Amino acid sequence: MLDEWREQVPHGWVTGDDELGRHTQFRHDLRERGERYVLGVPCNTTMRDLEAPLPAYQGRGRRPKAPWQSVTDWRKSLNPHAWRRLTVRDGEKGPVAIEMVTRRVQTRLERKRTGPDEWLVVTRRPLSDARTLEPQGSPDAIDQDAHYRYRYYFSPTGVSAVELAAPSLAELARVIKAGACIEASFKRGKGEAGMDEYQVRTWQGWHHHMALSLIAVWFLIGETHRGQQVTPALTLPQVRYGLSVLLLEVYCTPGVDYICRQVHRQLMRNESARFYHHRTRKYMPQRKLR
Repeated sequence: MLDEWREQVPHGWVTGDDELGRHTQFRHDLRERGERYVLGVPCNTTMRDLEAPLPAYQGRGRRPKAPWQSVTDWRKSLNPHAWRRLTVRDGEKGPVAIEMVTRRVQTRLERKRTGPDEWLVVTRRPLSDARTLEPQGSPDAIDQDAHYRYRYYFSPTGVSAVELAAPSLAELARVIKAGACIEASFKRGKGEAGMDEYQVRTWQGWHHHMALSLIAVWFLIGETHRGQQVTPALTLPQVRYGLSVLLLEVYCTPGVDYICRQVHRQLMRNESARFYHHRTRKYMPQRKLR
């Protein structure tokens, strides 16, 4: 796909869950093609910390190197102050934040061969935080303790024999959280545009249904952003409701004033619920409804 559509689909990163990141050959092919990636890996992935202090040299034989260990064991030995907290963007229920730490490591290939250097990225999220949607993954991709849920990613230190500069934490956080936006878009498409309500017998029919559903979601998102310039509290379901009334009642429409009153009633209800939600957490949210 990259070989055939790279020019038609400009991109900066290749992302994926641990089902893609666990395959070392796939990561090798991306590096050979000059692609930067952030791929999830299982929590039992073996690595060697290249920034850790080396064991003491006994004066004989080869100089010792850092031991091989799983990313989970390495994470448990981290200093609690090593984590950095970043705010990625504003979400529907508050700022979308992420805590992460990066380290230059050496990976291991199949048959216990030494692999190339890569950046290990570890993120954590409090178990009590349910404000943002997380991308799904296999059970091996998630590790947790009593307070946090952890995920692990690999990113290349070089592509096509070219050394890359260390990516900034803000850029890595943006790329990692982009997967949640895709999950939210599919969830929105299933809830507002009937993406999962198909009854087809051929792949061609399924492709047509998916294409029309995605176009409908794109249109609704565009109309929502345009309406939020005047009414910031406007949501996509309210836009879909107003358009559905206009389309269903072509010959006996109740009128634009009636639709506006209905949407305004929903806006007031949502704003009251949002203020109550924030008041229980003892801080007042930014006013959206004008």
